[in-house]
Amino acid sequence: MTTLETLTLKFPGGFATSEFRGQTRILVAAEKCGQLFDLLKCLKTDCGFDFLCDLTCVDYLNYPKATDRFGIVYALTNLATGERIFVKAFANDPDPELPSVFELWNGADWMEREVYDMYGVRFPGHPDLRRILMPEEFAAFPLRKDYPLRGYGERHNFQTVTRSEG
Repeated sequence: MTTLETLTLKFPGGFATSEFRGQTRILVAAEKCGQLFDLLKCLKTDCGFDFLCDLTCVDYLNYPKATDRFGIVYALTNLATGERIFVKAFANDPDPELPSVFELWNGADWMEREVYDMYGVRFPGHPDLRRILMPEEFAAFPLRKDYPLRGYGERHNFQTVTRSEG
């Protein structure tokens, strides 16, 4: 049974799918994100996608015909067969969030933290969701499309770190 057949059986009336260059893409609408964790768990346990290659985010602010603000992309690989699949789930302002997949793939730890740090998407269930690239006191999310190109002047508020010669 193919991956799409398995998903159709488990999630009737489920998700939009497409094929692109021999790779399957699954789109999870914002209103169906309550089923996202179950979908990803099925892909891991029933379909063998045992490796989370990447977890990233796209900000669709001001994109033509875009109906959602953030698209979170999960790139999965079945290491036994080499099959790849991409799952894109959507989240919206004012409080974008998707369930953490740390429980399924421990490698999601830093990836979810990076998406949170740069875009402000929260992952409830994550064991340590805090900034990973920006200082804790940084209040904005610099990869959002509405973040000004020159920043808000935050750089001037941080302490200068000097290295002592020893």
